[in-house]
Amino acid sequence: MRAGIVLFPGTNRERDMAIALAKVSGGRQPVMIWHKETSLPPLDLIVLPGGFSHGDYLRCGAMAAQSPVMRAVRDFADAGGAVLGVCNGFQILTEAGMLPGALLRNAGLRFLGQDHHLKVEQTDSLYTSGYDQGSVIRVVLAHGDGNYVADTATLDRLEGDGLVAFRYCNAEGVVSDETNPNGSQRNIAGIFSENRRVLGLMPHPEDYVDPLMGGVDGLPMFASIVEGLAA
Repeated sequence: MRAGIVLFPGTNRERDMAIALAKVSGGRQPVMIWHKETSLPPLDLIVLPGGFSHGDYLRCGAMAAQSPVMRAVRDFADAGGAVLGVCNGFQILTEAGMLPGALLRNAGLRFLGQDHHLKVEQTDSLYTSGYDQGSVIRVVLAHGDGNYVADTATLDRLEGDGLVAFRYCNAEGVVSDETNPNGSQRNIAGIFSENRRVLGLMPHPEDYVDPLMGGVDGLPMFASIVEGLAA
């Protein structure tokens, strides 16, 4: 798998992501791509990792969405390429218009740095085929602006078209206001594009790909990507 990780000023999760991608691709290191690049090398997957691009000034991801490289990323996605955006990467994808909705300040107005559980809503995708439908996984939250919002029509379309990838829940898989850490509408933690080739999610699956890191619940996602791209 040929993967590329886009770096913006303030990105700080690229090494975590590189570890996860190398682990499932036989040690092959992803290419690091600076945000001022206007073209991409031959790639199978592009990742927009977490962090605080441009210091989160203006709005989280708003400045990064205007970086020169994003035109190439959009073209790559429009051609059917696989794009994964995690945390700040999810924010960038919404600001760039590649995914609907927006990420606002957490409902509690606090930065969340903690473990949380997600319910896997869809397994028919490049990113989630390694999970069982409805399974519960443990991931890491590290965000201050993870409150997913969209208008009702958009939310209904995401639901109806099976584009909600993950929801916040508890360890038993219960989805409710009490199991929603940041106020996201309908407990949404991650969504797909219409062709399910673009995934944005707020939690960090790359943090749990090795027992030494505290868990392996994120590993099936990255293994799924490799298997799906090889098919």
